[in-house]
Parts: sequence; C-alpha cells; structure tokens
Amino acid sequence: LKDQEILLILCLNLRLMEGNSRCSGRVEILYRGTWGTVCGYNWDWKDAQVVCRQLGCGVALEAMYAAHFGKGTGPIWLDNLGCTGYESHVWKCSSRGWGKHYCTHWNDAGVICSGFVHLIGGGGPCSGQVEVNSEGHWTPVSSGNITLPTAQVICVDLGCGKAVSVLGDVAFRDAESQVWAEEFQCEGDEPGLWFCPRVSCPGGHCRNRAVQVVCSGYTDVRLLKNGTSHCEGQVEVNISGDWTALCASHWSMANANVVCHQLGCGVAISTPKGAYFVERGDKILKDQFHCSGTESFLWNCPVTALGNPDCAHGNTASVICSGNQTQLSRRPDALSDPVGSKAANHSGESPQLRLVGGGSRCAGRVEILHQGAWGTVCDDDWDLSDAHVVCRQLGCGVAVQVTASAHFGEGSGLIWLDNVNCTGNESHVWKCPSGGWGRHNCRHKEDAGVVCSEFLALRLVSEEQECAGWLEVLYNHTWGSVCRSPMEAVTLSVICRQLGCGNSGTLDYSVAAREGSRPQWVDGIQCRRTDTSLWQCPSDPWKRRSCSPKEEAYITCAGMRPKSCPAAAPCTDKEKLQLRGGDSTCSGRVEVWHAGSWGTVCDDSWSLAEAEVVCQQLGCGSALDALSGAAFGPGNGSIWLDEVQCGGRESSLWACAAAPWGQSDCKHEEDAGVRCAGERTTTVPPIPRTSVPGKFSFPGILCIVLGALLFLVLIVLGTQLHRRKAEHQGSLHSKGLRTSPSPSPIFLFHPSPCLFPEPPGQHVDASRHGYDDVEELPVPETPSSPEMSEQHFCPEEGDEARYSQTGKWTARQASALTSLSPALCCGLGVQWKMAQVLGPCTRMGDQEKHLAPGFRLAQCIGRSAPAAVAIGG
Repeated sequence: LKDQEILLILCLNLRLMEGNSRCSGRVEILYRGTWGTVCGYNWDWKDAQVVCRQLGCGVALEAMYAAHFGKGTGPIWLDNLGCTGYESHVWKCSSRGWGKHYCTHWNDAGVICSGFVHLIGGGGPCSGQVEVNSEGHWTPVSSGNITLPTAQVICVDLGCGKAVSVLGDVAFRDAESQVWAEEFQCEGDEPGLWFCPRVSCPGGHCRNRAVQVVCSGYTDVRLLKNGTSHCEGQVEVNISGDWTALCASHWSMANANVVCHQLGCGVAISTPKGAYFVERGDKILKDQFHCSGTESFLWNCPVTALGNPDCAHGNTASVICSGNQTQLSRRPDALSDPVGSKAANHSGESPQLRLVGGGSRCAGRVEILHQGAWGTVCDDDWDLSDAHVVCRQLGCGVAVQVTASAHFGEGSGLIWLDNVNCTGNESHVWKCPSGGWGRHNCRHKEDAGVVCSEFLALRLVSEEQECAGWLEVLYNHTWGSVCRSPMEAVTLSVICRQLGCGNSGTLDYSVAAREGSRPQWVDGIQCRRTDTSLWQCPSDPWKRRSCSPKEEAYITCAGMRPKSCPAAAPCTDKEKLQLRGGDSTCSGRVEVWHAGSWGTVCDDSWSLAEAEVVCQQLGCGSALDALSGAAFGPGNGSIWLDEVQCGGRESSLWACAAAPWGQSDCKHEEDAGVRCAGERTTTVPPIPRTSVPGKFSFPGILCIVLGALLFLVLIVLGTQLHRRKAEHQGSLHSKGLRTSPSPSPIFLFHPSPCLFPEPPGQHVDASRHGYDDVEELPVPETPSSPEMSEQHFCPEEGDEARYSQTGKWTARQASALTSLSPALCCGLGVQWKMAQVLGPCTRMGDQEKHLAPGFRLAQCIGRSAPAAVAIGG
C-alpha cells in the first residue's frame, strides 16, 4: 500500500492555467495520465490556500469559481472539496472521490495566489526590488542573494519573459524591514524561485542592500538571412519563445547600431527595407523602438505600439552590420558639426537628441549629447521649421507647438546651439545652420522646446469620482475617447497603474453614453504583462472613429474614491487649489487638494504657461512670474503633481497633462510657486466707497509724500504770488495803467473739482506742436479788465482773432511743465501716464473751463479719471 501511495503521488501533478502567471489560473490536476479540472462547488479560501502552498505560490488571495479563467476540457477529477487549509496536497482534502461529481466545466474552480516572489517599486509587475512571501508577509531579499540565473527564474516565475537587468547595492524601500535570511542558488532552469536550492546567509547575516530586477517580454534578437543567423539580414525578435519579424516603420540607424552591438557584429552600415524578407505567413511585429544608439540591448530602448499602423507586406526591418567585433564608433548617419560652424567634434562619437521635462519622449526641452555631455538649445530664432526637424529625427511625427523661455524648465550644463536656422528638411537638427557648437549669448532661461504630434497623455474624466471615469487619450494634440474592446484585466491593470490609481480596474457597462462629439481614437488594446504603460500595448491603428460613442470605455480603478474637497462638498477646482507662503492671496507656493490632503507641485517643467492657468483659476488675473526652487518656502506632505504641462488657456490645472498623481522624483526644495497680477476676486458684490484703500509699494508711497509736500509748498508760493500780483495790478489800475500777464514760469495748483474725461481729439503731441523747438509759441492774451475778471468765456471756433497775440510761452517753460507733470499727478494720487498743455480756454467734454489770466490746464491721464491741473504761467 505504501509503494502504491508513493506511485500515485508520483503520477499526480498540479498546475494553474490561463492566468497571468504560474500562480493564478484554473486549477488542473494530472491523474492517471490525463489533466482534468476541479469543480467549484463548495470551493473556498481554505481549498485555494492548499493549492497555493503546494505550488510554492505564497498565500491565496482569491478563490474563483464559475470558470473565471475559462472552461477547461477533459474530466472533472474532484468535487465538493473540504480542506482545512493545512494539507500538503489538494488531493488529500476530503472530497467525493476521484471522478465523482455533479458539475460541468461552467463551474471550474480557479485561484489567485500572492506568489512566492514579486517585484515592487518599478512601475509594473515585471520590474522592481525582489521580495518573497513569508507566511503572508512580504520580505525583501538581499542583493547578495540574486545572481543572473536567479533573476531569470524570477522573471519566468512571474510570467515576465527574460531578465534584462540585475542591479544590486540599492537602498531598501523600507530601511526598517527584516531581510530574508537565505541565499538562493538557482541554476536558471527551475520553474519558479520556490524550487531553487537555498542556504543560510554567511554568518547568519545577509547584506543590508536590496536588488532590483528588470524583466522584458523581448527575450532575444537575431538577423536572419537564408534561414541562418548572420551579421546581416531580417530583424527578428523573440517574444516569450516566438520569433517574429519586425516592421520597418520607424526603424532607424540608431536602432540598427544597438542590434549590431548587441550581437557583437560591429556597427550598422545600412538598413535596407524588406531586402531579406522571408514569406512565412507570420504576423509582423508593429512595435516601434526609439533607441538613442547607446543602449546595450534593443529592449532597453523606449518602445511604442499603441495605434501603430499595420505593416505593409514585405516591409520588414533589415540591417547590414560591419561584421566585426569593433566597438561602437562614429555612425555614418550623423554629422557632428553644424552647418556654418567652425567647431569640430573630436570625441569620435556622433551627437544624440532627446526631449526632457515634457512627460513623454515626444515633448520637452531640446537636449543634445555632444562630446560626452548633454546640453540645451537656445530659443533665439527657434521656430516651427527647427521643431519639425527635431520631431522627425525622434520619430515623433511633426511639430505642433514650439516653446521658448524654458517652457519645460531650465536645463543645466552647456548650451550647445544658438540661432538654429533649419529649412525643415534636414535629417538632424545639428545639420542646420547655427552659430556653431557652444557659441551663444544665452542663458538657460532661454532654453528651446517642442511638442510633437505623437505626444501622448492619458486621463479619466468624471465629475464625481477620482480614479474612475471615461478613459481619454491625447493624440495629435486632441483629447479623445478609447474604445473598450477587448480590454482585458491586464490592460486595465496597466491603465490604472499608469494613472496612479491602484493595480487593477474594471469596465463599467452600466454608465449611459456621453453626449457631445469627440474622436474615438483607438480600439483593440491588448496589453502584455511586461508593458509598463499604455503606449507599449499593441492595438488597432489610430483612427478618428474607431468605434461608436456607445462603445467608449468607462473604467473604475481599484483606487477609486469620491472626489474629495478641502471643505464641505460640493467644491470646484478653484477650491482645490491654493497659494501659501506669499505676501498676498495671489502669490505663493502652489498647493492642490488630492486624496484628502493638501500637497505641492514640483517645479519640473514649471513655466509661465502653468502659472497662467493657476492665476486664472484662482481669479488672480494674469501670471507675472513662475517661480521654482521653493521660492516661497518648502511645503510638507505629498508632492502631488510633477511634469505639469499646460498650454496656458486651460480652465483648470486639472486639465493640463502631468505625471500620474503622486508619482514624482522631487523633494520639497523643488516646490513650484506663482506670482499673479491681481488680488483674489470673489462673487460678492463690491460695497461702494468714496475711497478704496490699497497696498502700495515703497516707491509709490514716496511719490505720494513728495508730491503732497510739493503741492503744499506751491500752493503757499502761488497764493503769495497771486496776492502780490493782485496788489500790484490794483495799484497800477488805480493809476490808470494797463498790465499784461508775467511770463515767469511759476505754477499754481488749482485743487478745485477738475476730474473730466479726456476731450476727444485733444491729445497733444509735444513734438508736433513744437515744444522741442527753441522758438516761442504765441499764446492768446486774456484781457484783465474789470469787466472780464468776474466771468471768462472760451471763444468759438475761428474766433481766436478776438484775442491779441502778445502773450507767449517759451519752449523752456513748456519743457519745465512737461518735466514736472509726473510729480503733479503723483501729488493728486493719480497714476501718471501723460501730461498735456491744453490752453487758457479749453472745452473738456461738455464743459468749458475758464481760467484766470496767464493760467493753463495740464491733464493727468491714469487708470482713474483724468485730472486737470491749473498751472500759472
């Protein structure tokens, strides 16, 4: 009986099928040489726990039934299981017996286990620090425990392809964590980490540094010619064991150089399209690689697949390498010296190009790698033709926006190019005419940037929820919806993780279709487990009408929560934004309310465009300055937003593209701030006042004080002079003598009500009226007879001849008046913009102003009503 039992155990086996890793899926048992399923009747967490432990998959997370992972085939071996949770094998649990059941495959049981190992902190399930499950708790693994063969086993265990990077000596995510006390000694062919031999760490102490592993679905690359692999031929990529030809779309010399270097075949000589095409009926891979040329492996390059067009028949990528083992050197596709430049590149390496700070490889600050150092491009003469060359060179379509004045933030280091003057047809931006390498008269506040047509962004649109709503993608500079077919669990997981909304999501089919017109950009998205963003997921090609509005995707992520407000709900976006630490309500550190708390915004890519949106959203007028480096002091709590990119006209900061919520590489020393032009406006009606107190700067206060003092002094002087004149004229009159006004340039302020609108057509051009000329200008004399002293009048048009032309105003006096006018206006508390001499009798609006002999009117025109000042001459 004992031998029979051993033989039975040896003939039994257990596996999970149709899940996204070996630790999730439909439960299947091999019995008597045939695989069969388990009935889901009475299937619970205790049964699932036994399965997970038996497979070395950690603990059970969920017990699934009703054929959650699809219907199986063959017999149904077990039914009505009653495990206690501590059995070593699932067939040792109580049941009806082998093959006895009342089920169909519609009720096949499944399980989702935690897994014995996972990768965390790397942006997806296939990259990050290594942790293993110990009695339901995740424990970090020391860097001394993981070799490349062990990393290969981990990637296979997770269904993540092949290990492409193992980085040791990394700080643990939690410095206080207990470290796994064993070393793994995998050979590389084990089915999972659980099955690898283990030994205790030397001396019982493991190294207190973490290890980070990166897996890739691209496991190998080759060049195939006539059925064999050479240093020339058709480019084929191995994905999870299957070799697939690569489409030639966006295939570049930089990509080819990486392949040649990876294969030990020297450098790329040419990339003939379809020259080695082999008709095999296989689907051609549409993934587009965007290498800079310095990567060690093809899968280290950025890759995009979403929306890529179908590949034309025979249009496969090919490469001809130099065929030797020489190191990667100067590439034939790059010209190191800008046209018209006297600078030379002596480094032996060609320049490279990238966009930084835009949240995407197709938007950001333009940076060039030259002579081993990254540097920027000055925005002098930077225009759409230059930007077109950059976008085409990066495989990002065409330029849709040109940015200047460090729109994507100030760079650092060198400024390589200035006065770039492309025609738009050049293959590389450094082939355009310019001032030469390193020759410029710029600072980094003038760094140039670009937004290309293939810049992509992602968001969920909802009025009531966060991390739930209509899925929208920004493509071709236009927001549009995404179609929901087929959108499986892996795809939803990638989307929610990219948005910072948890690790899973569901489609909601019950939401009514939206109103309004918008593009339905893409359909047929099928993400792979190794994809870290939606842009890497294969799909149907971009199309403006990919589905009907009824088929738009509405997603609810695991991190879904009601939109929170800093005060009582409901609230607007304006109430979820505030400025702190400034000298007014319209200046300070930018803070946003998210997930129940206030947090700051990182200054990466922070510019006047983003500041303008903040100021307008708060009702603070236009932006005067966009400040970085925690100019208003560092904040605390979370840094909610990073890489914010606005156009400047969005209604809310929430409408701008940005990195996912809470995903930032910044510290609070990089908190962004703004200074706006106005004070905070409200919806409360203003209370009428005779005067409105305001805040004045020191120069303004000084101007008012000096103006007031001058005002008082001149009133005293003018009054005394006027009294003496009157006495003098009275004595002369008593003697029967006639007088004329004195031409002495003494000014008398007339503080009587003089606030009048500027008369149409009476704007005086000083140069046109000859105030800069040395000649004297004739001024009509005002009679000083007793009959005229009580009442003055202004002449009708053409009636000036009634006045004698004996009185004159010299150019020196006019100049003195012009120079003093700003002070006069300051004395009245009026912002001075212009002063003009109006004459002795002047119509202002519907009123006639009659002045005493020898006086003129000067008019101060400011933001408030114009002020007329009487000036004695």
